[in-house]
Amino acid sequence: MVERTVLAGARVVLPTGVVENGRVTVEGRRIADTSVESPDALDLTGHWIVPGFVDIHVHGGGGASFSSGDAEEALTAIRTHRAHGTTTTVASTVTGDLDDLARQAAVLAELTEQGDLAGIHFEGPFISPHRCGAHQPELLRDPDPADVRKLIDAARGAARMMTLAPELPGGLDSVRLLADAGVIAAVGHTDSTYEATMEAVEAGATVATHLYNAMPALLHRAPGPIAALLEDERVTVELINDGTHLHPAALELAFRSAGADRVAFITDAMGAAGMNDGMYPLGPMRVEVKDGVARIADGPTAGSIAGSTLTLDTAFKRAVTVDKLPVEDVVRALSANPARLLGVDDRVGSLDAGKDADLVVLDASYDLVGVMRKGEWVVRPEVR
Repeated sequence: MVERTVLAGARVVLPTGVVENGRVTVEGRRIADTSVESPDALDLTGHWIVPGFVDIHVHGGGGASFSSGDAEEALTAIRTHRAHGTTTTVASTVTGDLDDLARQAAVLAELTEQGDLAGIHFEGPFISPHRCGAHQPELLRDPDPADVRKLIDAARGAARMMTLAPELPGGLDSVRLLADAGVIAAVGHTDSTYEATMEAVEAGATVATHLYNAMPALLHRAPGPIAALLEDERVTVELINDGTHLHPAALELAFRSAGADRVAFITDAMGAAGMNDGMYPLGPMRVEVKDGVARIADGPTAGSIAGSTLTLDTAFKRAVTVDKLPVEDVVRALSANPARLLGVDDRVGSLDAGKDADLVVLDASYDLVGVMRKGEWVVRPEVR
């Protein structure tokens, strides 16, 4: 007998809209139906049921980092974010020596092969020294296609995305290589012009790495990469909605310009996500977290914002309560859009019958009270 769970009474967010007093039936690891009645249903009246979140850009959490090269540490980060609703995770690395990155990729590839990760995102080292943010300047290098290929090969089919600055020597050739290899080419940590960014999109770039951050500002005579990335319908724009990285007006501009189907909320979280203030590693660097904001502690980039301590349940609540976005649009940005970008929307990203039973239960205040992944409760709702 396949185990069946019926969730009833909640507002269920489907691709077609919000269903009041909805039902979701789970059989084994899959969603079986969204309308079956059962006397044993879990009554979630007053709650929301939304698809599990998909994070395409996260460096760590729970005191652990994906750049450690240690599988158990990576699993700690995965479990931390999973408890906050992220049921599909792409592990992001930070700039390092190519051999070190290749070793990290081998560990993360194994976790991808066993189903704990949805792949690897290489952020650096092929980024601009003028927009390096929290990345170590001395480890940066131009995007030589041979070096790009080395990292793709090290990932053993698990490479999903690579962030680079397309204006650097070899940048456009590397974008083409990534596109041909089926790896998402993302424009980020860049000093690119509007024109050069459009060239990168024509070459195959389809993602803006944390739009606005680590790139030239939008100016009326020099619109730079922001305008190019917002206007092109082929590009999905990442946004870090933690209240630190973006002013609410900048987030609203991105949603209005790109539209709800082209936004992906990310955490860009480092190891301090889900933890208290203190000192944490980020690759080879030390990061100090104070009042929940992570900054490089020392060295030439001291004081730079070093990712975030965000979890996607917090991003969801902020988007609805502070940014006043419709719940359906927030679900697109947290689930459907990143799933489609990764090419896994046949399995995750929405509450359709036949897909993995990945879902999040929120209370009336949009606080997380339950997480299910592949039919198993990660966080079981405590409902009276």
